[in-house]
Formats: sequence, structure tokens, C-alpha cells
Amino acid sequence: MQELPVLAIDLGGTKIIAAVISHQGQVMARESYLTSAGEGPQSVIDKILSATDHLLGVSNIELSQLHSISIAAAGAIDFEQGVVTSSPNLPGWHDIPLRDMVNRKYRVKTFLINDASAAALGEHQFGVGRGVNNLIYLTVSTGIGGGIIIDGRLYLGPSGSAGEIGHMTIDVNGPKCSCGNIGCLEMLASGTAMAREAIRRISQGEESSLTEMVEGKIGDITAEKVGVSAEGGDSLALEVISQAANYLGVGMVNLVNIFNPEMIIVGGGVAQMGDLLLAPARQAVEERAFQLPAQAVRIVPAQLGDSAGLLGAAVFALQQELD
Repeated sequence: MQELPVLAIDLGGTKIIAAVISHQGQVMARESYLTSAGEGPQSVIDKILSATDHLLGVSNIELSQLHSISIAAAGAIDFEQGVVTSSPNLPGWHDIPLRDMVNRKYRVKTFLINDASAAALGEHQFGVGRGVNNLIYLTVSTGIGGGIIIDGRLYLGPSGSAGEIGHMTIDVNGPKCSCGNIGCLEMLASGTAMAREAIRRISQGEESSLTEMVEGKIGDITAEKVGVSAEGGDSLALEVISQAANYLGVGMVNLVNIFNPEMIIVGGGVAQMGDLLLAPARQAVEERAFQLPAQAVRIVPAQLGDSAGLLGAAVFALQQELD
């Protein structure tokens, strides 16, 4: 039987990435676009469709030559219905039947999965998680997402929405999250949270090299800039990252105690801070988690970068056919 490639789409709060991926995980063609999520769902959907059209054009692939289209999307996913039920980082996305909207245009088998669950599959199949039967993937970027692999298989739960790790409650008196809950991990440890905390402290008069970096426009501070300042020894930036990393570690303690994983993989843009982020998180697990599962787990950086979700989306589509 001919092994047809999958056209995978990774829909995030910041970027839309589309790629044609072979059964062996080779990226045959790839395109990237800004999501511009603030323009609303229809605008984003139009970009997904135009990205798909453009990718098919530049790769010179006919629809009949595709195995399927597989979409990894940020947010809570109803897998059976192919619906994005909500997405804190995609404003206005409520009960959007994204799978069927794409399928109606292209008439190719179409799948929809949460982006962090897809990234977990990607790292498990092709990245740092190869050969590891029980792992949890955490993506730390604009928000925080997660994916769970148990006994070598992606765990989705009965409605397909398992793995919303960013929305576990860490502080019952914490800030209100865009999901409607209070004190979510995402509100305390994401890149957005780091930037917000740095802006808050500087606006209250604290000194930081960040002020000079953004030429006084403190609203332009991002997590990436906080990371650069921290590497330069800026004390405020170091404290902001340490605080977020400690919250992240508390979230990991819960995961270690509940799931007893062999590995926690940390990906996403903020994870590029490396041990600035991971060392305090590892320390929190060491100090707070039950000793036996704490000794069993390895907390490691992801290997595949922003290709993890694309590769995982392709794996997911191929596995659905086998199942």
C-alpha cells in the first residue's frame, strides 16, 4: 500500500504552521503565518485555508495524494465531534466545528487534536521521549498546555479533552484566568505571566535593564526579553523567572504524584530559557513530591521545537487509521 503523506496544521495563539509530513516524520514542505487571533475566528479560519492552499501549491501535491489533513489546535477539543469548544488564546473561539469546516472544502479525511497533545505524540514518536512509555509533555509559551502518554499511547479521556494542565488550580486566591477559573498554572507560569509580572513591578518603580531594552515602553516587555535580561544578570528578571519556575514546579509536583511518569518534557518558547526555568522546577519536585515518583522522573527540555505539534498531528492521523 502506498504511504501517502499527511498535511499537518499547527494552530497556535501566535502562529499557524502548515507542513506536509511523510510516514517517517520527514517534513517535505513547510509554511508559517501569523495567527492574528484578535481578528476573530473567521479570519483565522480563512488563514488556515489559504495556508493549506499555498502549501499544496508550493509542494506540488494534489489532494488525492494526501493521506489526510490533521489539525493541532490550541484549546479544549471535542475529538469525536471535531470541535474547538473553547480556547483561552484564540479569542471568540467557542464551539467552532473546525474539522468539518476544513473537510467540507478539501473532501479529504480530516482530524482535530489539541496542540499540546499532538506535541506529546511528536516528542514520543520522534523526539526526546522515544522509547519512554509513560510521559507528560508541557508546553510553556503564551499559555501552558499538556499532553499525556500512558503505556505508549496518547491519553485523551472520554471526550478527548484530557491534558489541560495549564488550567489546574495552583493558587485558589490567584488571578482570574481567561478560561474563567482562578489561579491557573497558566496565569502564574506562562510567558504571558512572566511579562505581566515584570511590567507590574517596573510600573511600581522597580529598576531593571528591561526598561532600557524597550526604550521605556514597558508594555513591549515579553518573556523572551525577560529571559535575555536574566541571562545578563538583571535581578528583577531573574526573580520573575524564578517565581514562575517555582509555580511550574508546583504544577509538576501534582503531575508526579498523580501520574508517576518516567519523564516530563518541557517545550514551547519559554522553555528555551533552559535551566533558568527548569532548575527551580526540578528543585520544587525534589522537595515537594513523594520521594519514590520524584526519584523516577526525569524533567528534560523538548527536542523538536515548533515541529513537535506538526509531527504529532501527523502521527495522530496515521494512528487513527490503524485503530
